[in-house]
Amino acid sequence: MAAPAHRRPDGCVMGRLSDQAGKLAHRLGDRAEAVCRHYLSKGHREGRYWLVGDAHNTPGRSLYVRLWGTEDGRGEAGKWTDAATGEHGDLLDIIALACGHAHLRDTLDEARSFLSLPHPEPCADGPHPAREPKAPTGSPQAARRLFAASEPVRGSVVQAYLHDRAITGLRTDDPLRFHPRCYYTPSRKDLPGTRRAWPAMIAAVTDLDGTITGVHRTWIDPVTSTKAPVATPRRAMGFLLGHGVRFGRADRVMTAGEGIETILSLRSIMPAMPMIAALSSSHLAAILFPPALRRLYVARDDDPSGDAALTRLTERASPAGIEVVPLSPMLGDFNEDLRLIGAERLRSVLGTQLIPEDAGRFLAISG
Repeated sequence: MAAPAHRRPDGCVMGRLSDQAGKLAHRLGDRAEAVCRHYLSKGHREGRYWLVGDAHNTPGRSLYVRLWGTEDGRGEAGKWTDAATGEHGDLLDIIALACGHAHLRDTLDEARSFLSLPHPEPCADGPHPAREPKAPTGSPQAARRLFAASEPVRGSVVQAYLHDRAITGLRTDDPLRFHPRCYYTPSRKDLPGTRRAWPAMIAAVTDLDGTITGVHRTWIDPVTSTKAPVATPRRAMGFLLGHGVRFGRADRVMTAGEGIETILSLRSIMPAMPMIAALSSSHLAAILFPPALRRLYVARDDDPSGDAALTRLTERASPAGIEVVPLSPMLGDFNEDLRLIGAERLRSVLGTQLIPEDAGRFLAISG
């Protein structure tokens, strides 16, 4: 599927879309079981939950959707979690992934059709611009504000965290920042008294035009330079579908993968290759293709979710004239390869998987 053109929404459109999304997600939650039966038809109900393999409607039991809210208000109907990947969200995310949408507006239109609701009126034109709404929690505006409030990575605990994973050679134009006290909202899986602020690596999620649509946070223990001892040390916020953390300018050839550490590990071997970290297998399957792209290397994790993402990407890329070439790690992922097997061995193995002309172009300069 060819990537649709992107237009940056103005304040009126962004505010209205965010408000509409919240209201529609709540109404979908009121009909959670009907939504699941329609978009996750290969699953089944067990008690208060709908169980299915993943957000792409694969048979299984990994992903569970809450069908009714809890009396104490902590569990909201329509919220889902994938126990295998740690991904979570609401029923708008399920609709977006099930339908392969690249834009929030398309997902909202689909949700209204399912709920038999009318479409809203467009923003009224007038001589005065619409007032900029306050950025809702988790919105793209809030994500941009967090990224702007963060600091350079050099000399921070983020640099130490990545160095412990054999990732060096960070660049000043990388979409990575450091926040010394990033707020963490404890979940029900966290222990009582869990700290609510930790140092964090903040990664900018951007669209094809380079506009920040979200951020990814990795909370870090400043003493050990490892992930913070919390239930979910990695979380994303903002609009992620179709977008990702981009390293380098997209060209005719690009590499896509799930995790930031995976992509940075590959970049240490192929520093000139444009790359994108989609942040999860579901979002990897839904990335938008740059207009010039003709060959996409997919750095798959060695698990069923990685296989499913590769299959979905191939199905989408073929009609757009894009060749998909899988890159398979020797161990569980490419960061494990880099840490445990070493850069030279990894370079040699990648050389056998790249198209010869790309191996000459991207591996030869790695030295």
